[in-house]
Amino acid sequence: MKRILISLKKILFKHLLFNILLVVITIILLLFSCKKNIKTNPKDIDNTFQINRIINTADLFFDHNKKDSAYYYFNKVQSICDPKQNPDEYVYSLTCMAEILQLEGDYITSEYILTKTMPHLSNTTRPRYRWYVYTIMAHNYSSTYDHKNAIIFHKKAMKYALSLLKKRATLSNIGAVYADEGKYKEAIKILLPLAEKNELYKKYPKNIEMDYAKVLDNLGNCYFKLNNPKALYYYNESLKIKLELKDEEGIMFSHKNLSNYYIKSNPKLAENYAKSAYNKSFKIKAISSRLKCLGLLIKCTEGSDLRKYSLKYTELADSINSSRLRKKNQFALIKYNSKKNKDENLQLKTQKAENELQLERQKNRNTLSYIIIIFIVGFLFFLFFYLATKGKREKNETINKSEVRISNKLHNELAMDVYETLNFAGIQDLESKENKEFLVSNLEKIYKRVRNISKENSIIITDENYYATLKEMISDFKTPNLNILVNGMDSIPWNQIDKNKKIIVYRILQELCLNMKKHSDASLVSFIFKIIDQNVIINYTDNGVGIKNGRIILKNGLQNVESRTKTINGTINFDTNSDKGFKLSFTFPL
Repeated sequence: MKRILISLKKILFKHLLFNILLVVITIILLLFSCKKNIKTNPKDIDNTFQINRIINTADLFFDHNKKDSAYYYFNKVQSICDPKQNPDEYVYSLTCMAEILQLEGDYITSEYILTKTMPHLSNTTRPRYRWYVYTIMAHNYSSTYDHKNAIIFHKKAMKYALSLLKKRATLSNIGAVYADEGKYKEAIKILLPLAEKNELYKKYPKNIEMDYAKVLDNLGNCYFKLNNPKALYYYNESLKIKLELKDEEGIMFSHKNLSNYYIKSNPKLAENYAKSAYNKSFKIKAISSRLKCLGLLIKCTEGSDLRKYSLKYTELADSINSSRLRKKNQFALIKYNSKKNKDENLQLKTQKAENELQLERQKNRNTLSYIIIIFIVGFLFFLFFYLATKGKREKNETINKSEVRISNKLHNELAMDVYETLNFAGIQDLESKENKEFLVSNLEKIYKRVRNISKENSIIITDENYYATLKEMISDFKTPNLNILVNGMDSIPWNQIDKNKKIIVYRILQELCLNMKKHSDASLVSFIFKIIDQNVIINYTDNGVGIKNGRIILKNGLQNVESRTKTINGTINFDTNSDKGFKLSFTFPL
């Protein structure tokens, strides 16, 4: 009969799940239908053509060094881009904005903008954009003297340097960072192979000339720092290339390097090179470089010239700081206006869509309400039956564990005694008085063990008789050779304590007594109960064998004691300093 009822319950549960599944499928179909009706507008128009047109305008301004206008149009691109639909354009525009800010000396904002590209780098179809992002990020770190991160990002860029030119440029950048770190020998190892005119140089002479000159400059700087006269050779070779290319900016940097080189050995020649670099900075409108040239002139000159260049240095430094602040505010204003326009356009589109969909929403509102109610009711039914089934399963597992534990106890503690008693009764003369007494003694021993096992697994009384039941359980462990003292148990307001806590306390004390009986060989045990700050404290002490080597080994009974204490938010403390006997205390809130 029991099996039939279980089968019927399983069948009913399966039917319930099937019905709930049908309800969920119906809801999904209805929701899909409603969405289909509500979605009156077609898919957003692909604006890739417009985005590319704006990018071309921004690139044109960037190439002509009109950074403000270029920044404005790149910012406009990223504001109308959908990163999922146009990941390439989104990443490229942000990276260009970051490079412009870097050129203006705003490295922190540049780094922040680059971080916005990171989630979309894996979606780009052009690996060179990843190389571009990591390279700009590395230059930001290098400019802020974070050489460790600069090397990390240059190495990341190397993974996406698919062309030989990009690989060469990245290696040159890594060498420059090592030089900035003061690791000149490591930098030379990287830069020397790049200074050779190999097959790549023959294949792309125009593209590589500028990069080749830059490598020679970096090598010259490394040798100069190492006081190696080779520095002059590399400076002069670099200058020759720049003169052939009529690269005014490059010539200016070479003259700065040569001025630095001669500043100690030939101050007059150093001054001439510094003046030449200073004059060229006006021609190419390189204000930051002009400031560095003035710094060199201050080192090379004396008297009235020194005072003149010092005043110019101070004025220019103040002007640069003011200019950078204005630029930073200008770029912030561009970003603010772009965001404001984007938010206003989005608000207008949203308002228009809401007006168009208002009638359709009114029609579907009631249907959706009914669907939601059905779904919630179905979910509640499912949750109820799921929890009921789960509770029943956990209860069965607990019962099975108890049965196994009782079975083990019966096997370990009673099987041998019963076997010996039966064997004794079968082979001995029971008419003998001594044999009768021995048999009765064994049966009494078996009876006591059965009664103890029964008590260990019986239902615990938690009503007003709990105090008497607990006291009786402890008293049952008394023997002629074992005395148990209980103090303060009656001071505890047991009726105010939660039922579950009382069961746990009962089991903990029972485990302690069983553990004491099996392992401690004690003759005296004491339990002291007291209340401090709304916490019940129970101290246990015995004069048994105690803890060996002061080490607690939590297994069997003691492990059960600890785990049960935690279930009532209690704490347990073992006394490992006692020379003899065993002590512990556990505490739990009322």
